[in-house]
Order: sequence, then C-alpha cells, then structure tokens
Amino acid sequence: MEHKVTKRVLIASLVGSSIEWFDYFLYGTVAALVFNELFFHADDPAVGLLLAYASFALAFFIRPIGGIVFSHIGDRIGRKKTLVLTLSLMGGATVLMGLLPTYASIGTMAPVLLILLRLIQGLGLGGEWGGALLLAVEYAPKEKRGFFGSIPQMGVTIGMLLGTLALSLMSLLPEDAFMTWGWRVPFILSAFLVFFGLWIRKGIDETPSFKAAQEKGEIAKLPFVETMRTHWKEVLIAIGGKVVETAPFYIFSTFIVSYATANLGFSRTVTLNAVTIATVVTTLLIPVMGRFSDKVGRKPLYVGGTVLMILYAFPYFWLLHQNSKVLLIVATIVGLGIIWAPITAVLGTMFSEIFKSNVRYTGISLGYQIGAAVAGGTAPLVATALLNAYNNSYVPVALYIIFTSLISLIAIATVRDRKNEDLDEEAG
Repeated sequence: MEHKVTKRVLIASLVGSSIEWFDYFLYGTVAALVFNELFFHADDPAVGLLLAYASFALAFFIRPIGGIVFSHIGDRIGRKKTLVLTLSLMGGATVLMGLLPTYASIGTMAPVLLILLRLIQGLGLGGEWGGALLLAVEYAPKEKRGFFGSIPQMGVTIGMLLGTLALSLMSLLPEDAFMTWGWRVPFILSAFLVFFGLWIRKGIDETPSFKAAQEKGEIAKLPFVETMRTHWKEVLIAIGGKVVETAPFYIFSTFIVSYATANLGFSRTVTLNAVTIATVVTTLLIPVMGRFSDKVGRKPLYVGGTVLMILYAFPYFWLLHQNSKVLLIVATIVGLGIIWAPITAVLGTMFSEIFKSNVRYTGISLGYQIGAAVAGGTAPLVATALLNAYNNSYVPVALYIIFTSLISLIAIATVRDRKNEDLDEEAG
C-alpha cells in the first residue's frame, strides 16, 4: 500500500508540475509567432512583438502574488486542496486562450482578455510550484527526500519539451491554417492533461507534515505574517539561492535563440534543436542528481553546480563563436543539460529543509517566485541590453552569469545540510 501511495504522490507532483509549465511555456512560444500579429495589433511589427513579450514577462511579476495567495491557503487549509485549485485555475485560463476571438473580431478587447488570462496563469503557477514540491518532499522517507524533491523539478523541462513538441507538430500545417486555428489546438487539448492531473491529485491524502502540524495545533493564522516574522532570513536565502538557477536557465534556453540566430548566423531550427536536446539531457539528469544528493547532501551538489557555472560562463560563449553547429549543440548541452541539472535538482528540497512545516509553503513559494521574478523574467532583457550597450560583446553577459552565481553562493553560505535528518525536526 505504502509503495502505491508514494508512486501516486510522485506522479501527481510531476504531472501537475509538467502541465503548469507546459501551459506557461506554450504561451511564451506562441507570443512571438502568433499573438504579436493576431492580438497585439500595431502598425510597426516590432511594437507588436514587444507587446507580446511584455505580456509574457507580466506573469513573472504576478507569480509572487500567486505564491502569497495560494501558499496562505496551503499552509492554512492543506497542500492537496490548494493544488487542485491552482491546476484548475491555470488549466482553465490556458483552454480559454485557445478559444479567444482575435483583434480582427473584437478589437482592443482581444489583447485585454489575453492579458487577463495570462495574469491568471501567473497566479496559478505562483501557487503550484510550492505545492507540487511539498507534496513530494513531505511524503518522502528522509533517505530519499532529495530524489522525491527532484521529481517536480522535472516538470519545468518536461513542460518545455511538451510545448515545443506541440507547436512543432502544428507548424507543419500550411501557414494560413496554423495562423487561423492550428495554434489553438495545443491550448484546447491541454484540457485533457488538466483532467488527468486533477484525477491523480484527487486520490491523494493530505501530506504527513501538514497533518502533524494540524494535530499539534501549529497551523499559522496568517502564514505570510508568521513567515516574515520568524523566517525572513530563510526567505532571503531562498530568493538569493534561486538566482543562479533561474537567470542562466533563461540565457541558455531563451536568450540563446535570438543571440545565435541574429548575431552568429545560426538557423533557428539548429538553435532550437540544441535547446531541445539539452532539455532532454537535463530532464534525465535531474532525478539522478536528486538521488545523488541523498548520498552527498544538497549543499555540495548545489555549490558544485554553481562553481561550474562560474567557470563555464566564458567558455560557453567561446564555443558559440566557433560558428560550428556541433559546438553550438555541445555548448548548450554542457550549460543547460549538465551544469544546470544539479542546481535545479536540489533547489526545492534544500529550500524545504530550512522552513518549519507551518510556514513551509509560504516560505518556499516567496523565495522561489520573487527570485524568479527578479532574476528570471528579466534575464533575457538584461542580456540583450548588455549586448546593445557594449557593441554586441558577449563579455558583459558572461560576467552577468558569474554575478548571478556569486549572489547564490553568498546566499546559501550559512545553510546547514540536513540530508539525514527528519524534515520536521527543528528546521530554520
């Protein structure tokens, strides 16, 4: 019975996390291909594209609000109920995007409704990550906590792969068909994924940590206030710890697409293939790294990955500038596929281990979502601005990767490794 429960828990945390990120990345890809023309109507195409990208970035800044709202529910009422809510919200918004009339049909209401749905997506995602992670971590036996905590982290890359695959299939359609109805199909069909995710989550009991906090009468009345009063240092540690996991990710996966095509003359297909291969590699490596952290600890893996990130910043751009397709793929696999994997694999578990159970959902969500908003949503913009300011020299962008790594190393310097301790022994 125990094995069946843990299996269902891991599937539930992975499926929900993958669906949420699929929805999220699907929007990002379609924004540049479709929304700039069909929704953000402008005489200058560059303005339409800028507006579409701005709507993509918006969700980053709404995510911390979603984190506060849903983690309040998660720490007050329970992880399970919150996860059903976040998945329904995110899934509903995504399906409705696929049904929206365009600017040509309803004028300015089209972009207004699209942005509203994007904000709902951001709210849902803000609450989803913390819940999916805690579902895995709080059910985990202490000797497998690193492995369990790495499973929902695979959702980011699986979601990205699903989004890319869905649009690759649809873009095989003739251009007219793709622009009229083809782009809508992945949005509408995501409803099936959502129903599956909800069905899986419905069959799970509340996590042992939350039940224990309930029995002891330790449920916080106002989790946000309690977190900021008793765990503000841990929140700052989590924000800083998130920086190296999120900024380089968007440079290796998003910024590279425009940089390699516009500055280095690579084709879009080759660049996207490099990112896709690297994403597959990292998806396979994340659970391996999670399991490894159960042997050596979270902190050594995280620090090791971050130090490698510092050492790799300049070689990465040097490899790209060799104008070789093979080296472009190698550079992306090493950065996104190998070096990034241990950092993201242990991040969630390490965050969970520094917060007490009654504010854990709020603490990890605040750290993760604020870190993502500050460092992730802005990374491609910062990198592009640095290129423009320094005559297309990659040196400032490499220094920026090093800078983000140093912030994270300083942030987690005081974190104590808790690999062999019970999760709900005094944490934090």
